[in-house]
Amino acid sequence: MRVQRTHALILLSLSVVGCTPTIVEYYSPRSPLIHVVQAGETLHSIAWQHGLDTRDLVRWNGLQNPDLILVGQRLNLRLGGPSGASTPPSAPRQPPPLPPQLPAPSWGWPVQGPLVTTYGSRSGTGQGIGIGGEIGQDIRAAAPGRVVYAGDGLVGYGQLLIIEHNDTYLSAYGHNDQLIVAEGDTVKQGQVIAAMGLGPGRQPQLHFEIRRNGAPVDPLGYLSR
Repeated sequence: MRVQRTHALILLSLSVVGCTPTIVEYYSPRSPLIHVVQAGETLHSIAWQHGLDTRDLVRWNGLQNPDLILVGQRLNLRLGGPSGASTPPSAPRQPPPLPPQLPAPSWGWPVQGPLVTTYGSRSGTGQGIGIGGEIGQDIRAAAPGRVVYAGDGLVGYGQLLIIEHNDTYLSAYGHNDQLIVAEGDTVKQGQVIAAMGLGPGRQPQLHFEIRRNGAPVDPLGYLSR
């Protein structure tokens, strides 16, 4: 079995119908009970896909090292999921107290351009916003943090970056033409992290999301005016 890097994210599923515009299911609170780890996945990307908090996956599966998961490993996606998932604790334990909710960082716009889709919009993914621009335009980190996912393994996002800002907040940057930073890199607010690519409709745009405890929130409620 191949060892996978894993403190990586939380991510999604996409449905494509013929040549009509793509409708993307980026987040769904309804998840299967078990996820089988695939090549290239990290714990963060699995959590992102299922709309979960990475800390819950660690606790539900008794993971000693959340940065180490194996291809083919079965992960519970619910507390007390089916047997056969990766090594749950041998004896029942009281769940640890929930960590305090950390304040949101000070957010900056990841790119300057027109707003082409809004949070909850039926014409977009509904889980973030789309910001238009030009191919190759600089994409910047909206807040300081650590890159926990960099790749194209999540359907519907293209070249994607996910940044962990603290235990509560993550941000995601999709549809990039080029990724400039890599998993594990620490980034500063305003640092160039990627170059804009093509989004839905083959139009240049950035897909931007903010997640709080694994669930999407409207980025416009956080970005500075």
